[in-house]
Amino acid sequence: MHMEPLGEKLKTAREQKGYTFDQIARDTNITRKYLEALENEDFSQFPGEPYLLGFLRNYAEYLGLDVQELISAYRTIKIQEQPVPVEQLLKKSPPSPFLIGGIAGGAALLLIAVLVFSFSGQRSGGAVKAVVQRKVQQYSLESGFLEKRLYSGDSVLVSVGAQKYKLSIAALGEALTLAGPSGNAKFELGQEGAVDLNADGVSDLRVFVADLFKNEPAKGVSLRLELLQTGAASASASAGTKPAVAQTSAAEKPPLETAPIPVSSNAPGPVIFASGSPYPFTLQATFKGYCMFRWEPDRKDREERYFHKAEVLNIQAQNGIRLWLSNASSVKLVAIGGGKTVDIELGGSGEVVVSDVKWVKDDDGRFKLTTVRLD
Repeated sequence: MHMEPLGEKLKTAREQKGYTFDQIARDTNITRKYLEALENEDFSQFPGEPYLLGFLRNYAEYLGLDVQELISAYRTIKIQEQPVPVEQLLKKSPPSPFLIGGIAGGAALLLIAVLVFSFSGQRSGGAVKAVVQRKVQQYSLESGFLEKRLYSGDSVLVSVGAQKYKLSIAALGEALTLAGPSGNAKFELGQEGAVDLNADGVSDLRVFVADLFKNEPAKGVSLRLELLQTGAASASASAGTKPAVAQTSAAEKPPLETAPIPVSSNAPGPVIFASGSPYPFTLQATFKGYCMFRWEPDRKDREERYFHKAEVLNIQAQNGIRLWLSNASSVKLVAIGGGKTVDIELGGSGEVVVSDVKWVKDDDGRFKLTTVRLD
């Protein structure tokens, strides 16, 4: 069965629908250069394979084509481009019948030995595990905050005064279920809540779910756990905060009417927030289209994945976040901190961007949260 080349398949579907490159570029936020490169099978135009696959998937979905079929066609092309080892090109004489017989006899003896070993191992009670499971981890939080990717069964010992309280990852599904001394509490992606560990009516710990792959427990959950100061806890208690968990979403914080902040390449951008000292902030990413997105808060726990339209990701950091975007205009970025909400623009349609959103210190000793393009 003859398979139509990848580029021809894209071109044929586009022409049958009467679409132009300019029209598709506006609808998908993929620049014309990359659309033409896909149809010409000129893969050298892309900054990397993750970006190529993201654009190919988006373009195929737009044209109503089978995405997996086109990705398979691309991988077939890449395999064909690999050079063939010289030794495979040399002709080899066929093996003699004696050699074939010797190999068959050796294989039979090996099979018998394996069966004997397995049978004797079962009789002696010795079982060999084929898969080594991940060990459950336990962490400690005695002051400040802890940012970690945790998995089912992992736990954190939280110090409140002279006492230690254990929080465990009970379940990872549509939401995170935390098990604590006062019961279980559920948190969804991007949700923040206060936890009363010792059941004295005062919140002891703030929990923020920075990243959660729904119904994929093997990928874990990225959490920020922050011990609340006595003053903040007392204020919560006086305000009548009695439940074990009081959850609020970052999206519920009142936004300010602020114009988007453009970023100039290789230079610090305008000030987002200003303060005498840096404080934690949240970067909220709302995806307007298909995008490969990579993020690294506070220079640790780098993560990346593909996002679809309408997905939302909340990233929390103390000092800064480094971002990689395969298509800058497909993401709406909002910085949230200090009671303020500010929109940020990092680039144009189809533009691949690498940028920092971080606190920097001015000559006068004050700190400002700004953006710095690195590409």
